Amino acid sequence: MSLIYPRLAEQSIRLALKDTPVVLIHGSRQSGKTTLAKLIGEPSGYTYISFDDVSQLNAAKYDPVGFVQNLPAYCILDEIQRVPELFTSIKAVVDNQRDPGRFILTGSANILLLPTLADSLAGRMEVINLRPLSRAEISGRCEKTIFDELDNNQIMASFAPSRLYRLGSRLAEVVSAGGYPPALARATESRKATWYRDYVMTILQRDAQDLANIQHFQVLPKLLELSASQSARLFNVSDLAAPFSISRPTISNYLDLLTQLFMVELLQPYHNNRLSRAVKTPKLHLLDTGLACSLLGETASSLGQNRALLGQLLETFVYQELKKHSEATETLMKFYHYRDKDKDEVDIVVECNRKLYGFEVKAASTVTSADFKGLRKLERSFQEPFELGIVFYDGDKILPFGKGFYALPISVLM
Repeated sequence: MSLIYPRLAEQSIRLALKDTPVVLIHGSRQSGKTTLAKLIGEPSGYTYISFDDVSQLNAAKYDPVGFVQNLPAYCILDEIQRVPELFTSIKAVVDNQRDPGRFILTGSANILLLPTLADSLAGRMEVINLRPLSRAEISGRCEKTIFDELDNNQIMASFAPSRLYRLGSRLAEVVSAGGYPPALARATESRKATWYRDYVMTILQRDAQDLANIQHFQVLPKLLELSASQSARLFNVSDLAAPFSISRPTISNYLDLLTQLFMVELLQPYHNNRLSRAVKTPKLHLLDTGLACSLLGETASSLGQNRALLGQLLETFVYQELKKHSEATETLMKFYHYRDKDKDEVDIVVECNRKLYGFEVKAASTVTSADFKGLRKLERSFQEPFELGIVFYDGDKILPFGKGFYALPISVLM
């Protein structure tokens, strides 16, 4: 029997079902969407239907109107991206009887990008993204998000001493483990690698073909591997296209497909009218560092010996952890990165409620004032209150570096 992890997003889903007719839980395959949907819905009488079931899939495609009209009052429709024909029928049923919580949908592709969904459920659906497990969820600590704890006035007292420790060699283990529940359940690294290999091929052979007509299928696995090697770096389509004898626009389209399948994502640059020298190029991040290590053939041991790659993937790890926590809050948070032509940078910039947070990530166990250079430049450029500048590092103490600036152990994310 598989382990059921507490999820940061559970409360948000339960709240949405109380006032919204349709709730969509979307995210990559095997991130726990079905488990969470069943955990919430089945005790309340929801009927579960999966479109990975070929019979259900064919019936829904043949007669989408009749299929939806004959559904029970409350349903979980799993892998809805496989039947985009249902969206207009769901809209009609919801408009006829606009009760909250009618449908829980799950999708392993970003169906908000599908033309057939465009505006059909606007005002009727709340979207909740579910990423692979955060370290807080793995440890069972889901009472608060990291953003609840980042209070500028209380940060020195926000974290229990038991959460302030140096990871050392465990840092590479945490990064290489990733957050997919089935991979975490495997006993050895070789078994985890096998799971990741099968996982990638399943998505690329089935889900990618569901969404697009792929003419050069053999390019996709290699392109995903190259993307893993570029995670946390400025996005450069020319570098990604170089090994292939196909056009840059085609490579861009394939990257869009990998984005739609929640395998990679672009972090947009932050700029304002005071940052005239800001670089306006996005950063590329893989969704999961366990997946990235598998694609690159890295184990915890080999990653620990490759400090450059460890630092690179640690940045992706922290970015993804912060995203997981942000998506479990009621507050809209916008994520960016900052870099300028002087090569000053901030790895992760978060804007919410007219406040700005900046985060730098270091794999080292020491911090100096020079590590705050990009954060201080960002503060000077922001007209509204600059909330916090944080350098995450592999230490065991919270260290103040001036008003609103702190070095914070990476272990607080554990």
